[in-house]
Amino acid sequence: MQLPKRFLVGRPLRTGQMGETLLPKKLALPVFCSDPLSSVAYATEEILLALSLGGLAMFYLSWWVGAGVVFLLLVVTASYRQTCHAYPNGGGAYAVSRANLGENASLVAASALLIDYVLTVAVSVAAGVANVVSAFPALGRHAVLISLVLIAILAVMNLRGVKESGMAFAIPTYGFVASVFLMLAVGLVRILAGHAPTAESAGFGVHATHNTVGVAAVLLAMRAFAQGCTALTGVEAVSNGVPNFKPPKSRNAATTLTIMGLLAVTMFAGITVLALVTHVHIADNPAQLLGAPGGYEQKTVIAQLGAAVFGHGSVFFFLVQTFTAAILVLAANTAFNGFPILASILGGDGYLPRQFARRGDRLVFSNGIVILSLLAGALIWAFDASTTRLIQLYIIGVFVSFTLSQSGMVKHWGDELRRLTDAAARRSVHRARAINLVGAVLTGLVLVIVLLTKFMHGAWIVVVTMPLVFLMMKGIQRHYRRVAAELEPGENGVPLPSRIHAVVLVSRVHTPTLRALAFARATRPDTLTALSVATSQEDAEKLEREWNGRDIPVPLTILDSPYRDITGPVLDYVARIRLKSPRDVVCVFIPEYVVGRWWEHLLHNQSAFRLKARLLFRPGVMVTSVPWQLGSAEAALARHPDDAEFAARKRVRPGAA
Repeated sequence: MQLPKRFLVGRPLRTGQMGETLLPKKLALPVFCSDPLSSVAYATEEILLALSLGGLAMFYLSWWVGAGVVFLLLVVTASYRQTCHAYPNGGGAYAVSRANLGENASLVAASALLIDYVLTVAVSVAAGVANVVSAFPALGRHAVLISLVLIAILAVMNLRGVKESGMAFAIPTYGFVASVFLMLAVGLVRILAGHAPTAESAGFGVHATHNTVGVAAVLLAMRAFAQGCTALTGVEAVSNGVPNFKPPKSRNAATTLTIMGLLAVTMFAGITVLALVTHVHIADNPAQLLGAPGGYEQKTVIAQLGAAVFGHGSVFFFLVQTFTAAILVLAANTAFNGFPILASILGGDGYLPRQFARRGDRLVFSNGIVILSLLAGALIWAFDASTTRLIQLYIIGVFVSFTLSQSGMVKHWGDELRRLTDAAARRSVHRARAINLVGAVLTGLVLVIVLLTKFMHGAWIVVVTMPLVFLMMKGIQRHYRRVAAELEPGENGVPLPSRIHAVVLVSRVHTPTLRALAFARATRPDTLTALSVATSQEDAEKLEREWNGRDIPVPLTILDSPYRDITGPVLDYVARIRLKSPRDVVCVFIPEYVVGRWWEHLLHNQSAFRLKARLLFRPGVMVTSVPWQLGSAEAALARHPDDAEFAARKRVRPGAA
């Protein structure tokens, strides 16, 4: 297992090499910002899809909806810049809420973020595959398989380390940004020259399926705004990952966030304007498109723009599609960095299993990466890799965490104002609090809009799941607290046992048995008994003859088992000792084989495993395994000369002085 693991993940890194994994801004941008940057590839499309329900006439609202999304993106980016400076240890919305709004609010934010990260991977990969299918429609029937393979590749890349994944993902991220700006620039030049590009769907009408009068039109516009807010997903990832930046960490994180915000705003605004100028017509259901030829395959907005600007089938068209597909898939990398970091903080605080807080061989939180991959893969499979279906579950968690984070920051700055007396410092804090207050109000309003417009379209799943995750984390915390209370030593410590009764399990008189007996005798217990369970009279007599023939200085007790059970008689024997002397300790020594091949585990030690599992629940009983390495174990150890134990054994051989 070691060789494939080292090939895929790489050699382990020492803890002292942690500084080598820190990210400069040029690598932090693709690592932490690929999600918000990639969201511009489908945010405009989501706005048009929602408005298409009201027919072609509703498309005029795209300008206003897009402007609202741009304004909100700028406010949220400015708000999270404050978080980077105020909470340099990472944690984002969870850390802010925990410090300012209390435990329950922080766990609500954490549950929202954890769910959002899983959805980020599923939606990003599904959207990336959708763009591949737009260029190569024949791959459509393999979308789920392709998505699962891509998630596995992302997981392996991230298991290799944050810095390595950043270098691998930098080219697609910067390639996407460059290709989009090139497309916008060429499109602008053609518009100014009087030869505006025209989308392939420009001549199609759109059949309305919803009423667009009065309240219905307002609700439709609200739904379009809610779907367009997918452009904001992943903004919080930078504030979660501040510890991964090179010093000065907070300043570098805030700068990276600013660059991301400017790029995302410019690209989103440009794509939206270009889509409206080229008259891209897209519908929630392809049957709504009037005048489309039979069997028409509806393409994504960015695919239509690339074809309109550069020409369908041109090199630059495929370049845009390639980088778009790549960045959409790699957008999941934002979650692959955010989820493990947040899970590690929650694990350290006792709200998730402690294993999440431990770094793996490559100094990344491997357990979080693996769990995220499995959960996202399950979503892809359950929703058939459909971006349209998955997107309905999206951004609920985003805006829950946004709102709690900004509200927490408002309280944070309020506390700062009560502490500060310097006028200049107070003006700076007032300005920061105003930014966070606007952010809290706006994201709160968007959250309400998202809930109203998406609840019946699948968002209810997230609304139900969040409380379940919240309750799970509370339950884990209660368990750890209960265990800590039980493990706390009393005033008098732990009393010494009155006596120790050693019991060595014997099946045959062979070398492992004799070694276990020798080890048990060396511990000098108060009593020592060799215990065997006879499943047949012949075996019992043979064992007794061999025992007496070797003149072993330990009394042998043979228990009769008429039903051929080994575990029950041993448990009864131990229970009788404990019944006579409750303050005494019984130590059971079990000889075990150590084997080197996986299939050998099925042939040995099964009785020992079952017995140990039962003995561990008996108070006052200690279980000691006495291993005996078979030849296959020695061979397996020799095949891995980098193994620490093997190296130690080579240095100190038996008998060497």
